[in-house]
Amino acid sequence: MFIDADKVNYPQYLEWAVRLCRPGTLIIDNVVRDDEVANATSTDASVQAVRRTMSSLQKDKRVDATAIQTVGVKGYDGFAAVTVK
Repeated sequence: MFIDADKVNYPQYLEWAVRLCRPGTLIIDNVVRDDEVANATSTDASVQAVRRTMSSLQKDKRVDATAIQTVGVKGYDGFAAVTVK
């Protein structure tokens, strides 16, 4: 499943994706936000939503998840890969 939606509501989209997907499903979304997710002082609402989501994924026993950063013509970007258990 690919989630391509506004980041402010990303925690809710991801929650529904996990609920609706079968075990083994891979959920992908771009989450690095021009390297701002690593910036703990960012006040951007989208960045804060992604940070909350990544933090909750760390504790969520229903999934295995990682974030992979890429660097290319768009600068710093990346994606989260979440596997539903």
